[in-house]
Amino acid sequence: MRLRAKPSSLSGRIAASPSKSYTHRAILLAALSGGPSRVRRALFAEDTEATLEGIEAFGAHVAREDGRLTITSEPFHPPDREVDARNSGTTLRLLTGVAATLDGPTVLTGDASLRKRPMGPLLDALEALGARGRSLHGDGCAPVRIAGPLAGGEVSIAGSVSSQFVTSLLVAAPLARDRTVVRVVPPVRSEPYVDVTLHMLRLFGVDVLDQGDMYEIRAPQAYHPVDVDVPGDFSSAAFPFVGAAISEGDVTVDGLDADAPQGDRKLVDHLRTFGARVDVRAQEVRVRGGALVGRTIDIGDTPDLFPVLAVLATQARGESRFVNGEHLRLKESDRIATTVGFLKAMGSSIEPTHDGCVVRGPTRLREAFVDSSGDHRILMAAAVAGLVADGPVDISDPWCFRVSYPSFLDDLRALGADAGVVP
Repeated sequence: MRLRAKPSSLSGRIAASPSKSYTHRAILLAALSGGPSRVRRALFAEDTEATLEGIEAFGAHVAREDGRLTITSEPFHPPDREVDARNSGTTLRLLTGVAATLDGPTVLTGDASLRKRPMGPLLDALEALGARGRSLHGDGCAPVRIAGPLAGGEVSIAGSVSSQFVTSLLVAAPLARDRTVVRVVPPVRSEPYVDVTLHMLRLFGVDVLDQGDMYEIRAPQAYHPVDVDVPGDFSSAAFPFVGAAISEGDVTVDGLDADAPQGDRKLVDHLRTFGARVDVRAQEVRVRGGALVGRTIDIGDTPDLFPVLAVLATQARGESRFVNGEHLRLKESDRIATTVGFLKAMGSSIEPTHDGCVVRGPTRLREAFVDSSGDHRILMAAAVAGLVADGPVDISDPWCFRVSYPSFLDDLRALGADAGVVP
């Protein structure tokens, strides 16, 4: 089966998909608080389901009702089975940090794609803080075995690979025996995701001293139960917005807070930079087509936006450059290679660089078959590109968008896209 997208224009109004980043963190911190904590408007996607199953393995109890989660928990204990994070790097890395605080071993793994993503820097940092961890295959990747307790201390970790490593340490450190200092070695990528973590930690009653490239966390501290409303997700909204911008459409997404500490809210600035018409009101954003012009975009803090912004660049006049995206090569796929590959197959003038790509446009994209490499953001970006192709675009692994944006296909159809899953 494959997802087929045909030439069409997007217009209309939809509700924002809930934020995956906030949902992951809210689920885990609610469980660590003991509860009861309620997570309202949670995202129910394959990645967040992995986190829910993970906290249940550690001793949490989850009740679901009308899009709301109520989470309670006994004190966490090492699971009596291997924890499967599926395709979710956030689940794997955050639960590894939590497992390092427990007096006993935990084994965590994931699917074939996740087992290729690096874990070595996080394991080394946790060992420096007193835990015992190793990659079971000796390649610095999952499956990993980790055991605590976590003593605390001082540790340095590179900020260039994944902000999830820093988030994992920040979540675990309050549960250590003594104070922890985490120094982040620049360059720091995806830093706004750490800001989301700090916001959530404080919401659950944990104090972190933020000194920019250094975080000091006193210990032991306790997480406290609190109710959380998950905001709308800008990274998911990027797909219908770019679809509107390139198809002369008009799309409004309700439930987006441009002031929330969410890194991908930079999407608004990126769209305006390219020339799309963007209106921001309280809890809604409207995007319409405009005279698109090539620009240089720093994607260091917004790597999830890269594939679909590259699609936007193919329809912009002149040269666009995407820079500071070295960490894109360590995502669900090598997103520089996969993005350049599918857009080149569709006729775009695009070339990879070590940290992004160069796109020259505008180009009338052509019909093609796209291998998504099982990467949800490649699948969704290719479907958006299909809106302005000269014929159908077929994309492999048609349901992988369920990892992060389960209403993606329904939303595109509601906005007028000619798209669906075919044999």
